[in-house]
Amino acid sequence: MVDTPLRLQDCVNTTCPWSGEPVSADALTVYRGHVVGFCNPGCRDKFQAATWAFDQLLDQE
Repeated sequence: MVDTPLRLQDCVNTTCPWSGEPVSADALTVYRGHVVGFCNPGCRDKFQAATWAFDQLLDQE
């Protein structure tokens, strides 16, 4: 299986939800089937950690 690189043009947002800065092509992730962008990999990683924690709690219900 070949992983397809995430593309900036597929991103659902144009600004980082943490900083308000424009999203960057090197800071994309997939969440609930959608490409979400961030201004830098640090913001992306913070989002992934936060959503993972909430998803784990919600899955326990």
